[in-house]
Amino acid sequence: MMASNDLGFSRGPLPSGMRDDYPEIMYEDFHVTDRWSGEDLHCRWKGTIVAIATRHADAVDVRFDVNGRPMWIALPCTAWVEQKKRTGKVFTDQLAAQIAGRYLKQLIEEGYDSRREIYTMTVPTVLELLDVVVAEAKAQGSMPTLPVLA
Repeated sequence: MMASNDLGFSRGPLPSGMRDDYPEIMYEDFHVTDRWSGEDLHCRWKGTIVAIATRHADAVDVRFDVNGRPMWIALPCTAWVEQKKRTGKVFTDQLAAQIAGRYLKQLIEEGYDSRREIYTMTVPTVLELLDVVVAEAKAQGSMPTLPVLA
């Protein structure tokens, strides 16, 4: 089975043993229902940037389009330091995008303020969702790759 997104980028064949719904259950491209309006929201990862350069913040900003509208999730840089202390390993940009997507999905399900363009995660929340995302990826066989955006 070939997995692709609506931009036409192919992710290649899914590894054997992986569930057919794998692309839909991770967080680079997903649908979620708005708690208050019942509207189906299509959330797509668009990019990851270091916020020091753009807004002088000690964070990594992950951008999603939510039904075409930009939404940013900021992960504090100290989360990488704490993860290194905790496990001896750091997490990748790919994992950061999955963590931010999981957080965005949770915000929407809990009734987020749709007028806000940026949400900032705390270090404990980043680390908690990192564990959740890694466990979900392990259950599926591996972490999905992020699409190359042209």
